[in-house]
Amino acid sequence: MTISVLVVCLGNICRSPIGEAVLRNEALKRGITNIHVDSAGTAAAFIGEDPDERTLEVCGTKSVPISHSARQVRASDFTSFDYILTADGSNLRALERHVGRREGSKAVVRLWGSYLPDNKPIQDPYYGGLDGFTEVYEQCVKLSNAFLDQVAGKKS
Repeated sequence: MTISVLVVCLGNICRSPIGEAVLRNEALKRGITNIHVDSAGTAAAFIGEDPDERTLEVCGTKSVPISHSARQVRASDFTSFDYILTADGSNLRALERHVGRREGSKAVVRLWGSYLPDNKPIQDPYYGGLDGFTEVYEQCVKLSNAFLDQVAGKKS
């Protein structure tokens, strides 16, 4: 059975594309191939755009493949994904109000940070420098492994 995961942030050009790429990469490193990962934003501001240049730079530096075109969360995401992981509380609240949430949702919708004891949100690096994107990357590695530990079993 395939595990399907949607990673969500505000604009879908910084945090969630990094999260998508890192989660997919960490799963592959564990030999988990039955996972489908995508990302989306709660806002429509960047629909169709490539990830932020700093997102691409950080993933490139870490040799993590990334290919994504920004999109907004759709009502159908709540029925087609098993897990919807949000970057922060604002994204979580937006999804809790989303019409798709009320139409037979099967998705577990959670703050991604809730998979670690510190329950820490992923800060938006958009208005900062490359260091913020590197921090997002590092946090996504930890969150990916914590998530995979819970849904697919501990690393061996």
